[in-house]
Amino acid sequence: MNIGQAAQATGISPKMIRYYERAGLLGRVRRSSAGYRTYDESDLHTLRFVRRSRDLGFTVQQISELVSLWRNTHRSSATVKALVSKHMGNLETKIAELAAMSRTLAHLADNCHGDERPDCPILDDLAEPGCHNSK
Repeated sequence: MNIGQAAQATGISPKMIRYYERAGLLGRVRRSSAGYRTYDESDLHTLRFVRRSRDLGFTVQQISELVSLWRNTHRSSATVKALVSKHMGNLETKIAELAAMSRTLAHLADNCHGDERPDCPILDDLAEPGCHNSK
């Protein structure tokens, strides 16, 4: 099938499919005699694997490692688990950072009058963190 059909079958845009190919996630993609990319069921399976990995927040480098492990029938599941555990730790750190940002923004929004006056503790804090001067 051509790239448009592969995109439709996997939910990945043609642009991203080309990117994943350049990144080495697909291996060598076959070409027609006219030079167009052609994809078979194996390629689609790999693209779905890549998409699911992206949906779970893995980086392209991590996905490259996962694809390599997936293709290696002699792999150790401990290696896969270690990669996933590290990713989970990074996600948990990011979640904590996002929660802290949300709490800060909620505090700033709670302290903003949101009226016609020009004073704004949100802008004050962005200009000088920790400065909540209300006039």
